[in-house]
Amino acid sequence: MTGLVAVRTFPALTVSTPRLLVRALTGADAKQIGAVFSDRLTRRWLPFGEESIDGLEWCTDEAQERRDSGAGDHLGIVRREDDRLIGSLWTKRTDWAGRVTELSVALEPAARGYGLAAEAVIAVSFALIMEHGFARLEIRVPPGNVAARRVAEKAGFSYEGVLRSAGHVLGDRADLEVWSLVAADLR
Repeated sequence: MTGLVAVRTFPALTVSTPRLLVRALTGADAKQIGAVFSDRLTRRWLPFGEESIDGLEWCTDEAQERRDSGAGDHLGIVRREDDRLIGSLWTKRTDWAGRVTELSVALEPAARGYGLAAEAVIAVSFALIMEHGFARLEIRVPPGNVAARRVAEKAGFSYEGVLRSAGHVLGDRADLEVWSLVAADLR
C-alpha cells in the first residue's frame, strides 16, 4: 500500500427539462456569469466576501480545477425558450467515500420567481442520485435567505437543522441551515 488516495473527477453533467438545459460552462459564458454574480441581491448571500467574481475564471479555470480535483463542478443554466444563460448551479464539498455533495444556485434577477432554480436543482439532483450513485445531496442556506430556502423546499429537500457558525456570508461567519435529499427520497 502506497498511502495514495485515488482522486475521482466529478461526472460531466448535462441535464434538461422542458424549460431548461443545465450544462458545463464555457469561456463564452463568462460575461453573463459575471453579471449574475455582480447582482446586489445575489452578492448578499455569497460566501465570497466583497471581492468580485471573475466570470471567465469561474467558467474555465475554477470549473476545471473543481472537476479535476473531484470536489464538484460549475454548471450553466440555460433557458430553452430563448437559449439564454440565466444562472449557474455549482456543486462543492464532494465526499466520494460518503457519496455526498452540496449544491448551490444563483439566477439573474429577471429569471427569479418562476421556479427555474428549483427546476434546475431537481434535474441535477436526479442525475446525481439516479445516474451517478450519490447517496445524499445538501443545500446549505443562511437563515435569512428566504428565496434559497424556498428553492430547497420546492426541490424536495428536507430541513435538518442549523449548523452554527458553519459558513460565511459576505466574508463573515454565519450559521447555515442544512437541507438534504437522499436516495431513499426518490424511491
